[in-house]
Amino acid sequence: MSNKEITILNYIIICISEFAKQKSINRVKAYNYLKEYKGLIFLKECYEAEHTLSLNDAIDDLTEVCQKNGGKIQ
Repeated sequence: MSNKEITILNYIIICISEFAKQKSINRVKAYNYLKEYKGLIFLKECYEAEHTLSLNDAIDDLTEVCQKNGGKIQ
């Protein structure tokens, strides 16, 4: 795994943890939700832009992406 891939993976892990915290769910549920509703794909594909934002903004974006893909968590 390259250094860039490790950096992206670490960012995704941080986002999963923060999403779980902000939505008051556990990290396993957050991971499964983000996977099911395309949040993880979004983070990977949009890393270059998303990692420049605050975590709050990234979580807002994740919430919106997941809702557009059928997710119900507000």
